[in-house]
Amino acid sequence: MSKDRDWRQVRSEVKDFVENEVYPAESILNEKNDASKNKMKELMDKAKKKNLWALGHPKDIGGQGMPFMEYVYVNEVVGRSSGATVALGTHSLQDSIMLREFASDRWRDAYLEPLVAGEIFPSFGMTEPDIASSDPTQLQTAAVLEDGEWVINGRKWFTSGAANATYTTVMCRTELDVQGHGAFSMIIVPTDNPGYKIIRETPVLGIHGGHYEVEYDNVRVPEENLLGPRGHGFIIAQRRLGPGRIFHCMRWLGQAQRAFDLMCRRLHERETFGSSLAKKQLMQKFVFDSACEIQASRQLTLDAAKRIDQGDDARIEIGMIKVVGAQMVHNVIDRAIQVHGAKGLTDDTPLSLMYRHAREARIYDGPDEVHIQSVAKRILRNYENNGAGWDFGERDATLDSK
Repeated sequence: MSKDRDWRQVRSEVKDFVENEVYPAESILNEKNDASKNKMKELMDKAKKKNLWALGHPKDIGGQGMPFMEYVYVNEVVGRSSGATVALGTHSLQDSIMLREFASDRWRDAYLEPLVAGEIFPSFGMTEPDIASSDPTQLQTAAVLEDGEWVINGRKWFTSGAANATYTTVMCRTELDVQGHGAFSMIIVPTDNPGYKIIRETPVLGIHGGHYEVEYDNVRVPEENLLGPRGHGFIIAQRRLGPGRIFHCMRWLGQAQRAFDLMCRRLHERETFGSSLAKKQLMQKFVFDSACEIQASRQLTLDAAKRIDQGDDARIEIGMIKVVGAQMVHNVIDRAIQVHGAKGLTDDTPLSLMYRHAREARIYDGPDEVHIQSVAKRILRNYENNGAGWDFGERDATLDSK
């Protein structure tokens, strides 16, 4: 990132790109056909020409090296359209950082540069159809080391983007004599492997959003395809998911801002019983509630991001924002749909698709219930073990002093 480009300027440029380039292309991008692929390639090329490509990726792997907190603010405007994440090269950030830190030299050399350039796409295989993924220690997909090769068998689903991906990073059980999270590792599987079999694309709330069910049928890959040490799969996953949840929550704020804008404009455009909807007190309550929820979620998310940026794992704060953010984006979009009336139920506005994606947010990256339980247990442990309690002001002071 050039030192003469302030992050606020970059954020403004990204917002302009999303609103003026991506919004008009959404109807084409949502078709998921050759025309959609061509339009996305066109947008990616435009982003590169405008110097908006791969802003958050480290410089040494081809990105622009935008500092984490600055990139957090940019993600808020990227989130206004789901197509913008690919168009701006932000979709691969978690995977590129994971490869950069944990992959063997072979796979760093083979994948990193084209991944950051948007020439290839990654995918991640963790969730399985036959177990409750809220307890991931139940995962059944297993990998056995035989003669220098991992032999993988199992089935995953919700492997997003598998059909277009060059490789999938698969969470597998590799340690038979270990209990809990330490039994699992991550292994890179090229998708052209003969044992890698896509079973189907799974529609989600009627959306063909690129989520695939994949069978691993005696998949054989070299031992060096292991990411990091054996048994460190969940450690690596947490390194991947912590910042990723920050980015998700900021993108949800972008979605909420877009829905808020649509709602407020609609309130001024429509008249009932002699005055605009904006004059109705119940509609004004929609505006008030939405503004409060967006602002509260935004401050919680920025607090968690600052802690991550300062080296804290922020497990409690991340659990909070995952739940609060998912509820917030659903509520705001729901109110916007209500204000639009029958039109809000159609695809004449982006709200219908946004609403369905918002419902996904309460499940992926861990269901609300797991995060609620985890946060509550961590806080209660402070009272049980040392009587220290949970002083919100003291915790803020600790952050401010760093």
